[in-house]
Amino acid sequence: MTVDQGVPRRRPARVGIRDVAAAAGVSITTVSDALNGKGRLPESTRLHVREIADRLGYRPSAAARTLRTGRSGLIGLTTTNHAAEPFALSEYGWFTELVRAATGAALDRGYALVVLPTSSRHDVWSNVALDGTIVVDPADDDPMVRELLRRGVPVVTGGHPGASVVHGWVDIDHALAMDTVLDHLAEAGGRRIALLAAEDGRYARRCVEAYRDWCAAHGAVPLVETYPLGRSGAASAAAGRLLDRTQDDRPDAVYGLHEGCGPELLAAARTRGLRVPDDLLVACCGEDAPHASAEPPLTTLSLQPRITGTSAVELLVGVIEDHAARTGRPSPTRHTVPIRLTVRASTRRGGTGF
Repeated sequence: MTVDQGVPRRRPARVGIRDVAAAAGVSITTVSDALNGKGRLPESTRLHVREIADRLGYRPSAAARTLRTGRSGLIGLTTTNHAAEPFALSEYGWFTELVRAATGAALDRGYALVVLPTSSRHDVWSNVALDGTIVVDPADDDPMVRELLRRGVPVVTGGHPGASVVHGWVDIDHALAMDTVLDHLAEAGGRRIALLAAEDGRYARRCVEAYRDWCAAHGAVPLVETYPLGRSGAASAAAGRLLDRTQDDRPDAVYGLHEGCGPELLAAARTRGLRVPDDLLVACCGEDAPHASAEPPLTTLSLQPRITGTSAVELLVGVIEDHAARTGRPSPTRHTVPIRLTVRASTRRGGTGF
C-alpha cells in the first residue's frame, strides 16, 4: 500500500468551549465557571463539566485568552533562598516533582510554567511578561516577593511567606510532620533522637523549632547537628560528627531533614560498625523511589511535592483570573499539604539490616 505524500492530512478540529457545553448539557458560562473555579456552582456540576472536557480533550486557547484578557499565559517559578545557585534545587527529588506537577497543572489550566533564576545577568523579570509567580521556600520579608508585588505580579509561595503579604501560600504543618516522624522513632525504641539539618532557609528553621518543641514536650535533650546546604561533603561530615560522639552521648535514632541525609547517615553508620536499625534507627525526609532501594530501605517522610505544585498553581491561577484579587490588597489563602510517613526496615528493630 502506498501513501500519497502530496495530500496533506487534515488536522482534527480543535474542541471548543461550545462543544463542551453541548456535550455536558449546560451553558457556555457554566463551562467557563466550572473550568476556571468561578461562580457558585454545585461541586457535582464542576466535576461533570471537567470530566466532559477531559474526555473531549478540551484545552483553553492561550491565543484567544491573550486577545481577550491581555494576559500572557505564563506563570513563573523561582526560589530566592538559593540565589547563588539558581537551579541547585533541581538535584532534589522534591523540587523536581514539584516542578513536574506544577507544569502539568498549569497546562491543564491553559498556562505555561517558566522556571526562572532569581539572579541573572539578564533582567529576565522585566523581559518576561508573567501573569503571576510561585516563589519556593521564600526568605523572610523576601526582596524578590516585594519587587514582584510592586510590579503588580500576583505571588503565591511554596512555604510560609514570613513577613511578606502574598496572595496565598502552600505549606505543610511543620509541627505535625515533626511529631509524626519523632513519635514513630520513639515508638520504635529511640531514646536519644537527633536531628540532622541544613543551616539555611525558613523550612529548616521551622523544622528545628518543631523538633525542639517536641523534645521539650517529651522531656528529651535536643541534639541538632547542622551543615551548610549545597556544600559538597557537608552532610556526610555532619553525620559523622553525630555518630562520633561518646557512647553515652551518641544518638540511637536520627532524622535527616533534607534529601541526601538518609544515604549519608547509612554510610556513616556502616563505616563506624553501627548496625541499622539494631544500633541506630534512621529516618529521612524525601521521596520514595531512591530510598526504597537503599540498604536497608529507609523510612521516609514525604512532603507530597506533587500536591504542593498542583495546589500552588491552582491558587495562583485563581488570583490571576480574579480581577479584584489582583488589584486590591492581597487576602492570603493557605493550603495545607498532608504529609505521608512510609515505614521501612531502617526503623524496624529486629528486622533485616546491615
